[in-house]
Amino acid sequence: MDKSAFTFIDLFSGIGGFHRALTALGGNCLGFSEINRDAVACYCENTGENPEANYGDITGIKGLPSHDLLTAGVPCQSWSIAGRNLGFDDDRGQLWNDTIYLLNQSRPKAFIFENVKGLVDPRNKDALGYIMERIRDAGYHAEHHVINSYDYGVMQNRVRIYIIGFLDRDCFGRFSLPQAKEKHMRLGDLLGIKVLGKESRFTETDLFGEGIAPRQMSLSASGGMNDYFLYNDIRNGETTIHSWDMLPTTERQKGICLLLLRNRRKKAYGCLDGNPLSLGHFRELDSTITQKDIDALVQMGILAEEDYGFLRTGETHDLSETELEILTHSEEGKIIVDVLKADRRLKLKKTRLKETLVSLVAKGAISCVERRYDFKNTKISTGLNGVNRVFLPGSSVFPTLVASDTNDMVATKDIQADNLASYRRRFVEEIHGKGNFRKITKAEACLLQGFPADYKLPQSRARWMKLIGNSVSVPVIETLCRAIIDTGVFRTQAKPSNAGPVLVMHES
Repeated sequence: MDKSAFTFIDLFSGIGGFHRALTALGGNCLGFSEINRDAVACYCENTGENPEANYGDITGIKGLPSHDLLTAGVPCQSWSIAGRNLGFDDDRGQLWNDTIYLLNQSRPKAFIFENVKGLVDPRNKDALGYIMERIRDAGYHAEHHVINSYDYGVMQNRVRIYIIGFLDRDCFGRFSLPQAKEKHMRLGDLLGIKVLGKESRFTETDLFGEGIAPRQMSLSASGGMNDYFLYNDIRNGETTIHSWDMLPTTERQKGICLLLLRNRRKKAYGCLDGNPLSLGHFRELDSTITQKDIDALVQMGILAEEDYGFLRTGETHDLSETELEILTHSEEGKIIVDVLKADRRLKLKKTRLKETLVSLVAKGAISCVERRYDFKNTKISTGLNGVNRVFLPGSSVFPTLVASDTNDMVATKDIQADNLASYRRRFVEEIHGKGNFRKITKAEACLLQGFPADYKLPQSRARWMKLIGNSVSVPVIETLCRAIIDTGVFRTQAKPSNAGPVLVMHES
């Protein structure tokens, strides 16, 4: 056996990202813990581990056998931007207590814990501090590192926090993060699509001006040419595709849409980040705009009419508690929708404003006195018609794969252009117009996480996307583990920490 061989236990093992990386470096798995049936089946089928080696629910594990390295991809919902950000107030956040309890009980020479980047956000400062304190109380020297998988050979913008610790202080002192790898591949290499030469693409100076570098994975910005096109009605840029670009609209209609786009965020029209405009507002900006112009864009599904202002009628018969509360937000008898949307108390109560206002109108308690118009599609992440972004084969990175799938697509051919206008036009005609784009396949998702293309996963897209989106990136784990091995930790007897082990209460 190789002198660097070591044993490990794999908590929250998922489909085997840790296992694949560690066994490639000589690691021997002594057991794993996972409760998702699909994940357990995939783990065993792909790694060859016996299902009986599964410890099951971590909250029921009383102890672990002696081993060298403990790994854990602790469930991230409590810290994720997509979750409710409740931290330890969320039962799932308590799984950190179970993890650290088992670390303290089994006392391996080193550990790697992985979580979403939300754990290092300022709002979670106390929670992260608490986790690190408990790890130190267990006798470990540890540090957290924020790492983008992209920096370690993964063609994906995937930022995660890794907490790495050692029992031996000297080994901890010898550990350092490996340098980022140079990027050579592009999506076209992964997709099997020819990437057209760079010679006709703009230089960074041409695109962004002298001394201004482009930002990775940013929203399209005026004057910039990205390797992806953003489908969105409330942002604008050279590589943004709008609803009015996709439908047969006149130049006048395009102009009205752009007028709304450029003015809807102005405070003169409301207190929100994006405000609907009335016909009067449109006419203040362009006196030639008529109700007929606005109605045509509503009928096309580009704009949407909103009941914006209401007057109280004095009728309060048979009203619910929620309806009565809405009436208290009137000022001089008038109720404004944007004021209701901005009210924190209503947000906390998750009040359904639209339904409540409709009910109040039906009961005669209020009447609509002002209608406004906004884009029908106003959520950035949703995109348009199920498409958020389309990445060209020349891109060196793809967005974070998530369990709930993504509206980000890949183009099935590349394009070249001599200027920004031509670049955008060719995309609209050759990629969008001809449907030369699609979602990534299961094989491609595996490759984007560092698994082989034929890694065995369920057939259902929803099921395999959930598994691959929740996994760690294999090359990142392999890189970090190699750095841990280089400290010599698995060739030495761990020295006791100065602090000494402290019993950590099991608060499951």
